[in-house]
Amino acid sequence: MGELELLREKIGLSESKAKETLKNAQVTKNLLACIAEADKFGKLDKDSGILLYHLASKIKAQIIDKLGFVTEYIVNKKLDTTQRVEAALAYLLSNICDNVNIPEFEKACGVGVVVTPEQVEAAVEKAIKNHLDDIKEQRYRFNSGLLMAEIRAELKWASGESVKNEIGVQMIDILGPKTAEDEAPVDSKAAEENSDSARTISELMKTKVHFHKPGENYKTNGYVVTPNTHKLLAEHLKITGGQVRTRFPPEPNGILHIGHAKAININFGYAAAHNGICYLRYDDTNPEKEEEKFFTGIREMVEWLGYQPAAITHSSDNFQQLYELAVKLIEKGHAYVCHQKSEEMKGFNPPPSPWRERPIAESLQLFEDMKNGLLDEGEATLRMKVTLEEGKQDPVAYRIKFTAHHRTGDKWCIYPTYDFTHCLCDSIENITHSLCTKEFQTRRSSYYWLCNVLDLYCPVQWEYGRLNLSYTVVSKRKIAKLIDEGIVADWDDPRLFTLTALRRRGFPPEAINNFCAQMGVSGAQAIVEPAVLEAAVRDVLNLTAPRHMVVIDPIKVTIANFTDQLPTKIEVADFPSEPDKGQHSIAFDEIVYIEAADFREVEEKGFRRLTSKQSVGLKYIGVVLTLQKVEKDPSGKITGLVVRQEPVNDKNKPKAFIHWVAKPKLASIRLYEKLFKHKNPEDVNEVPNGFLSDINSPSKREVVGYIDAGLSSTER
Repeated sequence: MGELELLREKIGLSESKAKETLKNAQVTKNLLACIAEADKFGKLDKDSGILLYHLASKIKAQIIDKLGFVTEYIVNKKLDTTQRVEAALAYLLSNICDNVNIPEFEKACGVGVVVTPEQVEAAVEKAIKNHLDDIKEQRYRFNSGLLMAEIRAELKWASGESVKNEIGVQMIDILGPKTAEDEAPVDSKAAEENSDSARTISELMKTKVHFHKPGENYKTNGYVVTPNTHKLLAEHLKITGGQVRTRFPPEPNGILHIGHAKAININFGYAAAHNGICYLRYDDTNPEKEEEKFFTGIREMVEWLGYQPAAITHSSDNFQQLYELAVKLIEKGHAYVCHQKSEEMKGFNPPPSPWRERPIAESLQLFEDMKNGLLDEGEATLRMKVTLEEGKQDPVAYRIKFTAHHRTGDKWCIYPTYDFTHCLCDSIENITHSLCTKEFQTRRSSYYWLCNVLDLYCPVQWEYGRLNLSYTVVSKRKIAKLIDEGIVADWDDPRLFTLTALRRRGFPPEAINNFCAQMGVSGAQAIVEPAVLEAAVRDVLNLTAPRHMVVIDPIKVTIANFTDQLPTKIEVADFPSEPDKGQHSIAFDEIVYIEAADFREVEEKGFRRLTSKQSVGLKYIGVVLTLQKVEKDPSGKITGLVVRQEPVNDKNKPKAFIHWVAKPKLASIRLYEKLFKHKNPEDVNEVPNGFLSDINSPSKREVVGYIDAGLSSTER
């Protein structure tokens, strides 16, 4: 009998569901094992088949050896609900051992506990009574999950289906049948509440992120459990006291960009939301590219975003311990010294190393020779005997570099790689949640392998989607090229999306943090338009930046009938929507300046500002201007406008009010546009000649603008 027929006949799956299941190799393997075990006890009924499917879908690799054990309980009707099956899996995951304590297990799963319909009815009635006012107000839009949670707390082993049915019956008794309004689609705000994003990082980390609790690493999908796991976790908890510990581990070889802002917010934000701590760890294992200005710049940006590291650490703090662990890895037969050149190891299908099985003693001696500077750069590497998810075999753990280190000087001439350093430093620092971007998912198996093979505490690696913005590049090498070519001035050029550039551009750190929260923590890679970030910036500036008027491309406007009755100074609210937050004075005069874009000599359909036939209002002053004359120089260029003014009233109310300045101060204003023409300047299909050929020129203009006098004294 084929697998499709087996799933349909034994479990009772529909053909479409069976075909869908067969696409998931692991669930199919688990389900077939369940069927084989269940066959020992006779024919399966439909209810047991449903529970076996649930078991096959939910069981984790750490307890896969207990698949038959749980199957027997299901077939014998001792585990007869999904709640009991999930309780069984939770118990086994928390008590990994060869011999299960049966009485304790059965108590944890509610084996033999009977919940009567009368108990369900009473519990539902009690829960509804607690929320009756809200139910009557919200009707069928009331979140019934709140009722389910209260009832589950009282009747842990009640069937979810029976509880749900009873809630439905009692809701109809109270509210009557659903109306058309009850059936209407949920509004966008409600849908937003169910999305992966949030308004702030704190809200995101408290309500949308569901990582494991400290010490419960083994409950995470894919986490590898060894005979020593629980002992090592107990030692870890003794050191940390159950505290959440994260780290932000940048390489100090460049300036942080907007993608790093997401990493900073997730690592520091998750720790803060759970009363934990976060380290700033410099991953300083490549001395050739590291500079002091990058160490300083990274710390400045972390603090600018509002975070204070619990401690500042360096991978180099652990160089001696990492070396000793590398020796231990060789002694265990899991690493070897290799003489293949870097070109030979590139790609996904390089030739296997002919030195992979060299004697342990020989590798130990050669590794010591590497450490003592007896071998040249590129002559040897230390490689680990492990295959990454992507298929790459035996990643390098150590390489030779005759370069002095900024902290250790010339003590070392061998330096560990990311694949070797990252997980071991996490373990040494007792990190509870190793949070990183999605591209490191292919390193997760080697992360767990290395910690476990060295019998060390193993943190859990969680991945989230990388954040990218359109119309920019963030590669350190490419930004350096832009600087070298004179296209941008430095790392903080406002056309870039480095954090120093965004700070110089006036973006508030709170806005950047909120933008990161809006992006969520899903595994999907986000490529976002800069306008989304700018919208987050406006939301903050609307509440924090006082309003002033600036005219960038001015036209002189003379008010022909200016009188002494008009004010020469007016008070304007700093925040128009919140006038109580303060005011500033601006001048008014017979000569004012407006934007050239706010005037059209020739009528245009849809244009709402000043024309020969259309009046316009001036903001704040309460007057309407009507054109009398257009003044031009000999070349025909407009040099000024002459207008008449009259107080605004119901009859002459214009279609638009425009900003203006009078008795202005001059200011140098830099106007920036997108640096690149295409959304993805690194896409060879869109930009075949490379990103340097895609520069939007000019993307920077400097003009002299007119500003109101109050702005000239604004604190910079």
